[in-house]
Amino acid sequence: MSNRQDPRARSGFDRRRFLTTAALGGATIVGASALGGLDADAAFAAPSPSLDPAIAKSAFAEGRITAIKGTVLEVAGSYGDRHLIQLTNATSVWKLHTTTADAIEVGDGLYARGVDMPDGTIAADAVWVNIVNLFCTIRGIAKDRLHLTHGDGNHAVVGRIVPRTTTASYLGGSLTPDLSRVRIGQSAQVLGAWRPADDSVDIARVTVGH
Repeated sequence: MSNRQDPRARSGFDRRRFLTTAALGGATIVGASALGGLDADAAFAAPSPSLDPAIAKSAFAEGRITAIKGTVLEVAGSYGDRHLIQLTNATSVWKLHTTTADAIEVGDGLYARGVDMPDGTIAADAVWVNIVNLFCTIRGIAKDRLHLTHGDGNHAVVGRIVPRTTTASYLGGSLTPDLSRVRIGQSAQVLGAWRPADDSVDIARVTVGH
């Protein structure tokens, strides 16, 4: 998982909505959907200033969820740090699809963006669950999956093609559900959601020829 970024593009001011207020120390939380979307690309997009003047900067956290206590996620970071992620009624949740907090499970990986609170928690405006961003090589193609390798050790991973979800982008072009131009041996970027149970990845988008 990556470890920071804000949405790439902002929606127009008319779409701006303050989805909740006052719940946590008087802070105002702007839901990610009001800032331009919650797709996989948004997690890795270039930082942009907050639309909310009350928020000087965003906070970020990543790691594995070790416990869920009410609306607070306890997260063990990859570098030995720990985070408490407070979900609010403004928090947008992505787990291959936009979903709800009920889809979050202990053991899931997490990447969250939000606001530091006085009590030490991060009030999340956006949470991406199990999101992965792999630069890999396509080693095999089947009807319902791509066989991939990534990293210095050419680690093998299965990328599952999810009907009505998986899209492709060729040479940076627009997204299409047509994967017929994906070829064995191509370098590819895969955005998707990791499946902890079998270490495979549900593919949200595969980009080739970039």
